[in-house]
Amino acid sequence: MSNIDIIRAWKDEDYRDSLTDEEKAQLPENPAGLIELTDEDMSSVSGGCSCGTSRCSSWVHHFGGVAEDITLA
Repeated sequence: MSNIDIIRAWKDEDYRDSLTDEEKAQLPENPAGLIELTDEDMSSVSGGCSCGTSRCSSWVHHFGGVAEDITLA
């Protein structure tokens, strides 16, 4: 298996799934490793808000104070 195929298999799940069991067994471990997040880890994620709260509603913080230009669905 070429280096290009190995890297593609690390990055492309569809490609990796298309490999035979023998080909998958030949893949070296991804040097970036595997990261698994627990439900507890995920409970602190707030969609990129850096204000430190999970219920931030500050127009100035998120939209630069232009509330009249924002249409809420």
